[in-house]
Amino acid sequence: MTLKKIIGKVHLWLGLTSGLVVFIVAITGCLYAFKDEIENATEPYRRVSPQATNFLLPSQLAAIARKKLPKRQLHAVKYNGKNKAAEAIFYHYEPTYYYTIYLNPYTGEIQKLKDMERGFFHFILDGHFYLWLPPTIGQPVVASSTLIFLIMLISGLILWFPINKAAIKQRFGYRWKKTTQWKRKNYDLHNVSGFYVSLLALVFAVTGLVWGFSWFAQGYYTALGGKKSLLYVDPVSAKNPANLAVVQAPLDKVWLTMQSEYPNAKSIEVHPPETDSSSIAANANFQAGTYWKTDYRYFNQYSLQEMPVEHIYGRLKNAGVADKLLRMNYDIHVGAIGGLAGKILAFCISLVIASLPITGFYIWYGRRWKKAKKEPRADRVLAKTLS
Repeated sequence: MTLKKIIGKVHLWLGLTSGLVVFIVAITGCLYAFKDEIENATEPYRRVSPQATNFLLPSQLAAIARKKLPKRQLHAVKYNGKNKAAEAIFYHYEPTYYYTIYLNPYTGEIQKLKDMERGFFHFILDGHFYLWLPPTIGQPVVASSTLIFLIMLISGLILWFPINKAAIKQRFGYRWKKTTQWKRKNYDLHNVSGFYVSLLALVFAVTGLVWGFSWFAQGYYTALGGKKSLLYVDPVSAKNPANLAVVQAPLDKVWLTMQSEYPNAKSIEVHPPETDSSSIAANANFQAGTYWKTDYRYFNQYSLQEMPVEHIYGRLKNAGVADKLLRMNYDIHVGAIGGLAGKILAFCISLVIASLPITGFYIWYGRRWKKAKKEPRADRVLAKTLS
């Protein structure tokens, strides 16, 4: 058996093994691509009318939000600009809950309490990450299938590579005018379409694996030349000595500092300290629709002294190439790095990826059916022998 035939067998069986998972992950990726645009267009509580007054301070919005959810822990207060609602985010891992209260930043009026664990897009994301299974089961299955898909892309490119000059035209274009056979059209859909999307499909697979396996993320980051930690760690605020005065309203002062230093930021988010040793985390996003162009900063909750961090989520100016690529991971994965055009491209590529397991299955099924037709039926062989 030649090397190419061995690769073909590997490609076939890996595809049959992971095809359904790849289809689900790709289709849910398509449906999730325009989440922000759809929600902004269909959820009016995300918008407010600009006013000539200043925003309410984070402590004021936090007090209003905590009255609405008194038994939940406030994670952050986020300001999204003059014509958008502010967000009070309540998030906790165990027990798991995730709520967002949308407030008018000028008046503090609650416009919507939304359970982020419910709704259409949460359902789609749950399928994309976990196949609607418990996370401890679904996440490894999705990650493993993504790794298999990466191997299949490489093996598929090897199989696609033309063996002679006459085959080159067949590899780059659909030759449907010269044939009416559905098998040939299906083969071209798989072979030619797979080639054209292979590069971006590799990008989707790699960025997906960064979330799927910690060892892959670390290896990828190290290969890019990264030297910082990928593990987010909140810097510790040393407890205030008794002889020093405590800064009053520290959350508000951090917010005012961020607002002053980032007047053109698209959003500013401040995180109340969750314990007596937590820092006050704050971030300013310079670009709407993406996340990587963000300055992350951390302040001692007692003195407001800024504290450095050893992980990649610090100031953007201190980020190296590898740090930026890891911070871009989500924006690249969903196509947001290219704006609306990038999301449209990501949608189309995901749709083609979803078709590959289907067309690949029919190639295999068609060959099996053809082989079965050529082989004599056992009852006929027996009858011929007896006669």
